[in-house]
Amino acid sequence: MRTLRTLMTAVVASAGLLGLAGTAVADSPSPSTSASADAEAAAPTEAGTSFRTATAIKPDQRATASASTGDYLYWALPVDAGQRATVKAKVTLPQAARHGAATWQLDVYDGLRRRQSCMYGAQTRKAAPDAGSVELSCTLRTVRAWAEPWANDPLPGSYYIRLTVVDLPKDDLGLPVRAEIDATTADMGGAHAVDGSLAAPLVPGATTATPQAEESSAPEAAAALGEPDGGWSSGWWSDRWIWTAVGGVLAALAGIAGYRFTRGSGRPSHLPPGA
Repeated sequence: MRTLRTLMTAVVASAGLLGLAGTAVADSPSPSTSASADAEAAAPTEAGTSFRTATAIKPDQRATASASTGDYLYWALPVDAGQRATVKAKVTLPQAARHGAATWQLDVYDGLRRRQSCMYGAQTRKAAPDAGSVELSCTLRTVRAWAEPWANDPLPGSYYIRLTVVDLPKDDLGLPVRAEIDATTADMGGAHAVDGSLAAPLVPGATTATPQAEESSAPEAAAALGEPDGGWSSGWWSDRWIWTAVGGVLAALAGIAGYRFTRGSGRPSHLPPGA
C-alpha cells in the first residue's frame, strides 16, 4: 500500500508539473491594446526592392506598401528555432480598367537566400480583370536549431518575403497597387527540437530605409535586422526536458514497485510479516 501511495503521489506531482508548465505558457502576458496600437503605428509603410534593401518587420506586425504593378517588394522577418512562420499577403488592385488577368506570387527565402517551400497555403493566385484584390499565404516548415550541411532545412535567422506579379498583360505594367503583409510565428514545442545549434543565426544586413537607400553609400543606409523579442534562442532548452524528467521518475517508481512486488510474492507463506 505504501508503494501504491508513493506511485500515486509521484503521478499527481508529475501532472502538477506539467500543468504548471502549461499554466505558465497560458498565463504569459499578452500585448495590451495600447502596445498593439503602438506597434501598428510603427509598422513599416514601404517595402524594399531587393534582398539588400528588404524592409525589416516583426512578427504580428502589419506592413504596408504602395507600389506599381511589376515591382518586386521585399520584407525581412526574424524567425527563431522551434518556430513556424505564416506569411499572408493582400494586394489591393487598381480600380482602373485592366486588360486581363494577373498572377501574383509570394515567395519566402532564408538567410542564405534559399527559397523555402510552403507546407500549405495559396502561394500563387490569379486575379481576374475585375477583381478588387488578391490574397496569398505561405506557412513554412518549423525552423530547426541545426541541420546537416547538405539539407535544405529552414534555419534560425532572417527570412525574406518577396511579393510580385509573375504574369499579366504588358499594358497593365505600372498600374498602382497597395500591398499588405501579415507575418506570425508559433512555437511548436519540443517535438520539433533537435540537438545542437548554430554558432550564430543567419542574419545578413538589412535596411529599414526607403528603397532609394540602395543607391546611397551613407553608413546609416544599412542596419542590422532586428532579432525576436527576448533574443535568439540558445537551442538547448525545450519542453522535452520536462517529459524526460517525468518519464525518468515514473520509470524509477515502476522499478521500485516491481521489486517490492516480486520480493513480497517470493516470501514463504508460513513466515510472519517482516521475517
